[in-house]
Amino acid sequence: MKWTWVLVAVLLSFGGLSLGKESLDFPEYDGKDRVHDLNAKNYKSVMKKYDVMVVYYHDHPGSSRVAQKQFEIEELALELVAQVLDEFDDEDIGVGLIDAKHDKVVAKKLDLDESDSVYIFTDDEVIEYDGEFAADTIVEFIYDVLEDPVEIIDNSRELKGFENIEEDIKLVGYFKSHKSEHFEAFADAAEEFHPHIKFFATFSPKVAKALELKLNEVDFYEPFIDDPVVIPGKPYSEEELVEFIEDNDRQVLLIRFSVSLFFPQDDDVEGEHIIAFAEESDPDGFEFLEILKEVAEDNTDNPDLSIVWIDPDDFPLLLPHWEKTFGIDLSYPQIGVVDAGDADSVWMDMDEGDDLPSVDELEDWIEDALSGARVCVKSKFHSFRPTIRCLGLSLCWHFKLRLIHEDYG
Repeated sequence: MKWTWVLVAVLLSFGGLSLGKESLDFPEYDGKDRVHDLNAKNYKSVMKKYDVMVVYYHDHPGSSRVAQKQFEIEELALELVAQVLDEFDDEDIGVGLIDAKHDKVVAKKLDLDESDSVYIFTDDEVIEYDGEFAADTIVEFIYDVLEDPVEIIDNSRELKGFENIEEDIKLVGYFKSHKSEHFEAFADAAEEFHPHIKFFATFSPKVAKALELKLNEVDFYEPFIDDPVVIPGKPYSEEELVEFIEDNDRQVLLIRFSVSLFFPQDDDVEGEHIIAFAEESDPDGFEFLEILKEVAEDNTDNPDLSIVWIDPDDFPLLLPHWEKTFGIDLSYPQIGVVDAGDADSVWMDMDEGDDLPSVDELEDWIEDALSGARVCVKSKFHSFRPTIRCLGLSLCWHFKLRLIHEDYG
């Protein structure tokens, strides 16, 4: 994964963001060097010192001043990550750098095959972080890695918290106890997808009744879809659960732009992509998001549709750039189709003061736009990929419906 034009993303991350897991303000960098330069002589001894090791395997910046400046920004982000993690009591977590040019031997021994990527080494696995190169999101991802793969729901308060998770794929099962062989199979399957997919379990008959779960049964929830899919064939083996999840891992509707954060992604950015701008805090924006959710629910079985949601409130520094690039007014909801192959885009004619489209109208417009039919649009030729990369992201734009949520605090 390539971290290009990372400056904006890093600056956004240093602006007093709130760390969702701990509800703490992100601190300023204190100037203390904590990030290790790993090489053939020291990497074993350094990594043995920590329970968890975060490693950035990076391209050598060379003599390019732009590349050198970008690498300095990346180092600063990692120093802030290391500073925050230094205060984490439960685990000793280290942060290190491996240069793809000078430390090829180390990279080979650690099986690092993709430069400009972040890897998290734990006791029993290596997890590649394929999200935004920003201190807050890296730390949040590491906290997710350190959590148990299965979260237990014991009471109504925890059940309410489960029900409030709308934006992620989640699974929940009802089992007799921790010692149940069926729970063990469920937990083993959870480890295969941890921390990217959320797994929950309950041993409480009362909670199971509220969820309408039978013993040893597992429900699969897609984002923003109220009714779960009951995984057939209970009780399940680990292999059966993994197979079902892999066959159904197509998150519905929205990538809240900036999270393709926590999901491993492909490098294929070809094809047509639907982009929606809507402010969740704005009445019109909220209404438009509800319409998008209905479109997603109507098309949950359509593998050839994905929608990327961008909340303009999350990116105040980028609004003028986006308005100029796309030729649209972001004070009002907007939706368009972008072809990453020839850099063409079309935008639905949505002006402030007009009624928002209905679900049927929006579905018809998307179908016509994707099919190349003549539609009432605002059109602008532009280079789409730099708009993505100015946020330091390399997103997966193929047509698997994915929802990835990020909170910018």
